[in-house]
Amino acid sequence: MDLLELREQIDAIDRQIVSLYEQRMEICGQVAEYKIETGKKVFDRQRETEKLAAVKSLTHNDFNRHGVEELFEQIMSMSRKLQYQLLAQHGSMGRLPFIEVEELETQKARVVFQGAEGAYSQAAMTQYFGEQIQSLHVDTFREAMSAIDEGSADFAVLPIENSTAGIVSEIYDLLVEFENYIVGEQILQINHCLLGVPGAKTEDIRTVYSHPQSLMQSSRFLAGHDWRQISMQNNAFAAKKVADEQDKSQAAIASEHAAKVYGLEVLRQGVNQEKDNSTRFIIVTNQKIFRKDAAKVSICFELPHQSGSLYHMLSHFIYNNLNLCKIESRPIEDRSWEYRFFIDFEGNLADSAVKNALRGLRDEARNMKILGNY
Repeated sequence: MDLLELREQIDAIDRQIVSLYEQRMEICGQVAEYKIETGKKVFDRQRETEKLAAVKSLTHNDFNRHGVEELFEQIMSMSRKLQYQLLAQHGSMGRLPFIEVEELETQKARVVFQGAEGAYSQAAMTQYFGEQIQSLHVDTFREAMSAIDEGSADFAVLPIENSTAGIVSEIYDLLVEFENYIVGEQILQINHCLLGVPGAKTEDIRTVYSHPQSLMQSSRFLAGHDWRQISMQNNAFAAKKVADEQDKSQAAIASEHAAKVYGLEVLRQGVNQEKDNSTRFIIVTNQKIFRKDAAKVSICFELPHQSGSLYHMLSHFIYNNLNLCKIESRPIEDRSWEYRFFIDFEGNLADSAVKNALRGLRDEARNMKILGNY
């Protein structure tokens, strides 16, 4: 037989496959109707495991066995997604425990940030909330999360990602631990400056203080000077130390905002080598709310440690035509080599496609949590 004849045979088989697929999906629709009436869950892991074992037993070699397993995993996945869609159309999806609001209540709000006065977090806070906002600052990210969790502050401003240094892993872990939720974000351009006391010159400097990350980001500039480099908990603490001690031989690498707060002079602008350096800050509160115009959803979930589990979770975004913005993973405490996944995707919690995807994820993943819509 020539190639053309073989292809014609394949085309004929494919037409049968398509016809049988449509028949199967029609019956799946009837299954969904039954589940709507009885309140039965869409995802039945035991039934699917038994079904995969049954169809694999019909094959005649290992290659086909593996292929049929993969094929039927996809077919059953599409069946579930159809059932979730029908559930949504019948209003049987259940309400998400988040309240839609027109605007955030920021008037008279108290906002907490980590670090001293002059920190980049404070600059991000004033950009988002305005100069007149009531604020307080704490030493650690955990204290900031505790402040809104306990109600001593209404919002917290926390750095979650830097364009050059990557994620702030502690923030991801705290979002899981605390019942606090993201309601906004602010991107802040990072422009490290060399700060000294009034009257100091670059040639006077002998010691430079800053956060280790800022020292690393300014390493090319620092390599041109024989200065002692000392790490500090925070850039603003470094600026405060230089201002308090009024020693012309000391300098800090911090923001221009810190220079204004502590009365220091900018001896050199832009000492960080990466000029497109920026940090994404999240605005967090203890209320399950989202703005009507929110356009990004953040979630996290855990998965069984088995082949294809992440792939099947991501298929919910593909099927619902949702665009992923970011995916990160963090190790799960006390469970070696198991990971929690953090995903940002475009959408609003009021959208039917988002509800559909989240319903599927909630049923099929472990410990799925909506971290916020903003």
